[in-house]
Amino acid sequence: MINTVCAICKSKQRLRLLYKKNFDTDKIDVKLFSARRSPDGIHYRIVKCLRCGLIFSSPILEEKKIREFYSKSGFHYEDQSSYLSETYSRYLSKILPRRRRERLTLLDIGCGNGFFLKKVIEMGIKNVYGVEPGKPSVLNAPKILQRVIKIGFLRRNLFRSNYFDVITCFHTLDHVLDPNQFLKTTYSLLKSSGRAFFIVHDTDGLSVKLFGERSPIFDIEHIYLFNKETLGRIFVENGFKNVEVFDIKNTYPISYWFKMAPIPRNLKTQLANFLIKTSLDFPLTLAAGNIGIFAHKK
Repeated sequence: MINTVCAICKSKQRLRLLYKKNFDTDKIDVKLFSARRSPDGIHYRIVKCLRCGLIFSSPILEEKKIREFYSKSGFHYEDQSSYLSETYSRYLSKILPRRRRERLTLLDIGCGNGFFLKKVIEMGIKNVYGVEPGKPSVLNAPKILQRVIKIGFLRRNLFRSNYFDVITCFHTLDHVLDPNQFLKTTYSLLKSSGRAFFIVHDTDGLSVKLFGERSPIFDIEHIYLFNKETLGRIFVENGFKNVEVFDIKNTYPISYWFKMAPIPRNLKTQLANFLIKTSLDFPLTLAAGNIGIFAHKK
């Protein structure tokens, strides 16, 4: 296990313990690093920086082990991807021009099987690229998208500098060991007129207010967790301008919302089956605990 520090205050951090670590390190395997699984309540020791409000995990598994787990991760949320695509595209359209979209270049970081890249192409952007550490996820992508997805982690020189008009990144910044370096690399890849669109969990969101430690955002995969203030601040400190932070409203079937609630697994299954059988599993839109950010390079 290795210690982390506040990504904003660094050596000037002043910490308060929120929650104790609640798992046996020796029992952690790749299954526990499978994105969008049902919440299991497993998390590191969670602390809060009293200077800036950033919440993060410390200590965490060694970087080598985390990278190993993510490299083996598969795509396990096919049933949710259409809902995610609709949500992400609805917000992305706000920063896209209505005409000549075919000239734009877009990179999606942590793209999974490319489900959102497919949606972006439907929106008129033809020059799309992705980066994804999970090889099984990429192999699950359509062949035409596999050619534009790089298997690995975001790093400098993976793509040309000053190349992309838009960079998207959904629920990935929460997972990285060094969000400052991650954002610096993102910044370097954007054109001077480029924009970034990220979505992360919200430590001030409804989920945390309702469930506290049992909120699914407190999870072994999540290292740094943000609210609107800390998310905006870390982008500004890494060079971004005209930062706009806002609530994200997600749309999912009611059964999914039950799935993410901290209730007994058997009860979740019974509720889901009941909803599906009675045709009551209709889509429900909620601002349950995600925030987005638009940020300009200049």
